[in-house]
Amino acid sequence: MVDTELAEDTGRTHDWSAREELAEQMIPVIGRLYRNRGVVTSLHGHRIINLSAIGLLEVHERVSQLGHDELDPAETLAVLAALEDLAPGAASIDVGRLCAEVRASDDAAIDVLSAQLADILPDGEDDADAAPAGADVVLYGFGRIGRLLARILISHTGGGSGLRLRAIVVRKGGLNDLQKRASLLLRDSVHGRFQGTVSIDEDAQQIIANGTRIQVIYADDPASVDYTAYGIRDAIVVDNTGRWRDEEGLSQHLRASGVARVLLTAPGKSPLKNIVHGINDDTIAPADRILSAASCTTNAITPVLAAIDEAYGVVKGHVETVHSFTNDQNLIDNFHKGDRRGRSAVLNMVITETGAAKAVAKALPQLEGRLTGSSIRVPTPDVSLAVLHLTIERPATKEQVNDYLRRISLHSRLRQQIDYVESPDVVSTDFVGSHRAGIVDGLATIADEDTLILYVWYDNEFGYSCQVIRVLEKMAGTHPVVRPARREVTLAR
Repeated sequence: MVDTELAEDTGRTHDWSAREELAEQMIPVIGRLYRNRGVVTSLHGHRIINLSAIGLLEVHERVSQLGHDELDPAETLAVLAALEDLAPGAASIDVGRLCAEVRASDDAAIDVLSAQLADILPDGEDDADAAPAGADVVLYGFGRIGRLLARILISHTGGGSGLRLRAIVVRKGGLNDLQKRASLLLRDSVHGRFQGTVSIDEDAQQIIANGTRIQVIYADDPASVDYTAYGIRDAIVVDNTGRWRDEEGLSQHLRASGVARVLLTAPGKSPLKNIVHGINDDTIAPADRILSAASCTTNAITPVLAAIDEAYGVVKGHVETVHSFTNDQNLIDNFHKGDRRGRSAVLNMVITETGAAKAVAKALPQLEGRLTGSSIRVPTPDVSLAVLHLTIERPATKEQVNDYLRRISLHSRLRQQIDYVESPDVVSTDFVGSHRAGIVDGLATIADEDTLILYVWYDNEFGYSCQVIRVLEKMAGTHPVVRPARREVTLAR
């Protein structure tokens, strides 16, 4: 089978220098649209802000390999320039889809774009599409997930109308605490160096990242912090510590001055809602003051299970996760309150428990009692693999299932959650930094009558953090209007 990550020679003439020059011309236009207008640009769902010229050309190539029409950089540049002339309001605009709309129309490009963006152009009448107000965010805890959330929030700062990272809350770590925390934000052994600059203001006790001033607050008691003293009001506190997972413990944050809502980056205990964005985020209500973003594994498998259940019906199944080790485990053998987790994480495969299979039912109630699960921790620092062994109601071939999931990843309402790959050479490190919750490995799919086995890769750190950000935007109401509007694609065949 062809490696879909390798481009085939289509016979067209490639003038690399000319293409690179076109990409270089896109960069300032993309930047001005983002910073001056609050416009987030993408190509078929692949964000193109802050990319290099090579990065832009890579995205152009990738979207064509995934099944979209080939994108000509000259066409992309023309649409970007027209967008800047039209000066739309804050929006998330898919330039790739706009190019396709222009290509399919007999009308002038400017007329097509004006029609698509009518409600967000100057003097538009739709007040609902006005730039959303910003929302203050506080990270309570600054570990692996906390620092990745900080990176994403800083990269999304734009014109300031979205989520605003205002502070982190940690326990004092001793001498040079501020410098060490700034250094951990700047340098990451798995995800690489922070894209930009990081410095500190000792007097103000702040970390400054790409111009964003992040107040560092030292506290042991969530209820004791007065955020209003730092100009922070109606904030969403993201608890990354995992220390409290129930409503009683997490409600301590709500007793702090300046806090409006709380989001837990771990599975929450009942009656807390566990939210998997793309699946049940529409159940978030203004009255929900404490929510959970579930777990990385739950986020990875639930969208795939939802798609399969809708198309083929899931009778029952078992989920086996091959999960990278986490900071909860010991580097070398030592006492641990959990079974087996006291053995060296970097030397052993460790059988352990996972609640992800049962947690799926919190987002997909129809699968209640149909799934079991177990987990093996392995000596890799990031990226995990879920093996879904399913019994389905309507039998399907491997080709049918793969084609269905590939189309889901390209066109459906779950395309932010599900990615798809067919390559005989991909391994776990190839998925570090994936923005999707899970990536279906099509070559590994097994289908035999009513038995279906799927392999789903997921960056259990960054991919999960992207899902957390999506839930945050939903809670705060800060996600800009999407244009062209996302089509409601039926998941069933």
